[in-house]
Amino acid sequence: MPPRVRPFVVGVVAVAVTLPLVTAPARATADVPRTGFETSHGAHWTSAPDEQRFLAAVDRSSDRMEVRRIGSTARGRPLQLVRIGAHRGTDVILLVCGQHGNEPAPREACLLTIRALARDESRATRALLAHITVLVIPTANPDGRAADTRTNSEGTDINRDHLALRSAEAGALAAVIRDRHPDVIYDMHEYDATVPSYDDDLMTLWPRNPNTPAAVHREARLLSDAYVRPAAAAAGFGSGHYGIWTDQVTGHALRQVAGDGEERILRNMAGIKNAVGLLVESRADPIGDTEKAHPVFGYRRRVATQLAALKGVWGYAERRRGQLEAATRAARAAGLEGRGPIYLGGADNDPATPAQTLADPPCGYRLTTAQYTAVRARLDLHGITVHRTTGGAFVTLRQPERALVPLLLDARAGYPLTAGRPSVDCLRPGAR
Repeated sequence: MPPRVRPFVVGVVAVAVTLPLVTAPARATADVPRTGFETSHGAHWTSAPDEQRFLAAVDRSSDRMEVRRIGSTARGRPLQLVRIGAHRGTDVILLVCGQHGNEPAPREACLLTIRALARDESRATRALLAHITVLVIPTANPDGRAADTRTNSEGTDINRDHLALRSAEAGALAAVIRDRHPDVIYDMHEYDATVPSYDDDLMTLWPRNPNTPAAVHREARLLSDAYVRPAAAAAGFGSGHYGIWTDQVTGHALRQVAGDGEERILRNMAGIKNAVGLLVESRADPIGDTEKAHPVFGYRRRVATQLAALKGVWGYAERRRGQLEAATRAARAAGLEGRGPIYLGGADNDPATPAQTLADPPCGYRLTTAQYTAVRARLDLHGITVHRTTGGAFVTLRQPERALVPLLLDARAGYPLTAGRPSVDCLRPGAR
């Protein structure tokens, strides 16, 4: 089977990718750090030691990159954050790679993207990084990656832990979001197709949680459908919406099998925290007889799909930076005003019921000392403002992540940390 040639862009660096071989950047020489995936010509995924050597080598070769440890897994493996580009004061794009340890292609794409953005000297790349800081968590689930499991070593699905933050991995990511306030949170995964109604090369989905601010929701849909999916299409990859089976003749939706508004999922938590979130899933199962007989062909396609989709992120950042900044800043300010309903359930395509709607939310929630002690660390990881009181603590809704507070503390929410007491007495935070 002759290789197919699909040109696309890593960051803003033109790269020719010949499938089934993923090549290095055009300026590659012997001193360019290579991933284990590259040195094996796509036959093997990059090992944890190879990842550490690769990141250290890229860091040494670039004056615009920083790698730091942001935590440790239960097995002691490092959780790392890579920063590329400008410092504080710029828009921030966060790439989260491989929350599920048995989905390795996103991690490989992220490592290649780190190298491209850190080392490219073109005017276009420098212009992009003058206004955008790119943060990358290259391996969001190191224990799961080592074991080739969806969950971490404690059996936790990290992508169902972004509310409770019981895992070290979700907690470390929450702290990054709290401290850096990313404008875009791009969450990279893989999925298994259901032929013929659900089998595109790439699937995307925005935050469906109804607490996502309207302008943020609009930007997330634009990122998906006007940038990421067209970028994949330009490279020859088909795309669709995650969780929606479609009729192959009419293109109409048949049914929704995943992708609701649940607040524990990262793309939804991104919207609740006023960021433009996007879930991206490349197809993991083999396509055709060649990939079934020779898995390496599929490995290379999966990484190439993720890299092609990333081109859309950089195009979006270049063209809609002003609208992105306006949407996320306005959303954070609106939380401080404390107006409007809050939804304890539902989705953008499944309206919340009256029982799931706080039409007139309380001004805050009161916690006993015991309750506050139990949830204090996780409230802090979320960046929730808390006022200490003589009887425990008062958590006001007048804060940027206003909608998150009831999801954490209202007994009627789907997954509350504790059942706080709703309060209408906002003038006296210390009242019993």
